[in-house]
Amino acid sequence: MYTIEEYDKEKSKVLKYVLYKKRTKQEIKNKFSGSIESEMLNDIIDELEEIGYINDKDYIARCVNDFIKLNNLSIKEVRYKLMSKGISNDLIDDYMQENEDEMENYEIESARKILIKKQNQMEEDELIKYLLKKGYQTSNIRQAIENMDE
Repeated sequence: MYTIEEYDKEKSKVLKYVLYKKRTKQEIKNKFSGSIESEMLNDIIDELEEIGYINDKDYIARCVNDFIKLNNLSIKEVRYKLMSKGISNDLIDDYMQENEDEMENYEIESARKILIKKQNQMEEDELIKYLLKKGYQTSNIRQAIENMDE
């Protein structure tokens, strides 16, 4: 067991880490698993979740919005990046299903941008293979090709 003083001291370290930049539960566990006793760390994470400082669902939404603004990624790449942050597949699946149309439109627009950017460097079949290799869905690639003139 641990004392309240120890708990508060460690909690303030974790809170400082979370307030600097939003983090997932898994990122916090990875960072502090060596320095904070696991039972105490789990209690701290539970408390910060209850208060709302840690919320993996909000983290997913924020991450996806950042990807949409900054990157050209396939849905598969977005999913992989979220999984690498330690977010459960169930939460990712739920988000993807709730925002299916938005994600499809994002992937189509992302593929269109890549096609326009690389059209002078590669033939169309090479571009399609490139996008397929990056995880783009065939139907979204075709839609992006149709939308290239816009």
